[in-house]
Amino acid sequence: MNSKDFPKVELHLHLEGAAPPTFIRGLAREKHIDISGIFAEDGSYAFRDFWHFLKVYDAATSVLQTPEDYHRLTLAVLEESAASGVIYSETFLSPDFCGGRDLGAWREYLAAIREAAAEAERKDGIVLRAIVTAVRHIGPEASRETAFCAAETMGDFLTGFGLAGDEKLHKPKDFAYAFDMAREAGLRLTAHAGEWGGPDSVRDALADLRVERIGHGVRAIEDLALVDELAEKGIVLEVCPGSNIALGLYPTWRKHPIAELDRRGVKVTISTDDPPFFHTTMTREHDRLADAFDWDEGQFRAIHRTAARAAFCDEATRDRILKRLEP
Repeated sequence: MNSKDFPKVELHLHLEGAAPPTFIRGLAREKHIDISGIFAEDGSYAFRDFWHFLKVYDAATSVLQTPEDYHRLTLAVLEESAASGVIYSETFLSPDFCGGRDLGAWREYLAAIREAAAEAERKDGIVLRAIVTAVRHIGPEASRETAFCAAETMGDFLTGFGLAGDEKLHKPKDFAYAFDMAREAGLRLTAHAGEWGGPDSVRDALADLRVERIGHGVRAIEDLALVDELAEKGIVLEVCPGSNIALGLYPTWRKHPIAELDRRGVKVTISTDDPPFFHTTMTREHDRLADAFDWDEGQFRAIHRTAARAAFCDEATRDRILKRLEP
C-alpha cells in the first residue's frame, strides 16, 4: 500500500495547530513579533507536556491577527493535508481566536477561511468543512458567545460545534447551554473527552452534551462497559494516535488502544490533531499503524469509510467522498 497517495478522511484537525512552524515564524517576522522561545533548535515547536503545549499553541496563534492571516493559514494547512492524500477534512475553528467572539469580525474571518478552502479544493481536490469549538479553559460563559457565533453562521461550510482545551478545567455539563444552542441551530456535535480525563469524561460528554462523536476518547478502553456502550450506540471516536504518543499518553504505537477499540466494535477514525506539533502527518499515522498492527489497505479503507459516514457534511458531499474512497 502506498500510504502517501491512499485517499484519506480526517475529522480531527485544529487549524491553528496544523500551522507549519515555517509559516508561523514567517508571519511573526512580518509583524515584528518575537515568539522565538516556542521553537526548538531544529525549528520545530518545543513544549514539555500537554499544559505547556497549550501555552505554546496560544503563543503561535498570537501572530494570526487578521482574516488575511487565516486565509493564508488555511491554504498552507490544506496543501500539507492534500500532500498526505487527504481528500476530505474537518477543522476546528474558534471565534475566540478569530475576532474575539465578535459576530461581525467572526463573519470576516470565516469568509476568508472559506474562500481559501474553495481555492484549495479547486487546486488539490481537498474538501474542507468547519467545526466551531468552545475552549474549555476560556470558560462556560464565553462558550455561549461562541455558540451564538456558530449558530448565526452555520451552513454548508460551517456544519459542527465542539469543545476543546484543557479537560481538567470545568465539566461537560458546564457547557450544556452552549451545546443546546448549537443543537437547536442544527449543528452536528462533537467534544474532546477521554484524553486527559478518564472514561468518566467520555460518559459525561455523552450524557450532558449529547454528542455523536468524541474527540480522542481513547481512555474509554479503561472501562470495558463503556467500550461496549460506544459500540452499541455507534459513537464515533476521532482518534489521534501520534498525538497521544507524542504527549506521553501511551509509550509506543503498539501500546495504543486504537486496534483493541476497533476489535471490540467501536467506530474508530484516524486524525493528526496538531500535526507539526507532534511531528506527524496522515501518511506517517498510516505507516506507523500498519507497522504496529499489521493493518492492510482493506482495514484503512474501512476506517475511512467510517469517517466519511460520520462526517459533518451534506449527503451529496458524503456520496462524492465515498466514491473517491473506492479502490
